[in-house]
Amino acid sequence: MAVSISVVLLLVVLAVVFLRNGALKLSHAIVCVLLGFYLASTSMAPTIQNGLTATADIVSKLQP
Repeated sequence: MAVSISVVLLLVVLAVVFLRNGALKLSHAIVCVLLGFYLASTSMAPTIQNGLTATADIVSKLQP
């Protein structure tokens, strides 16, 4: 759960930065959000979740 919240916060911060810089228009952000909601309701959602969890596990084990 903590990984999901962290990823969501990171994506929100990136979206805000892009919106402020003019690189991301509001309509593009809305399309991205809608795509995320539709993607979450597909059969690919568990695969994406497992991939993100595995990536987060690998990154968390790296030592600086």
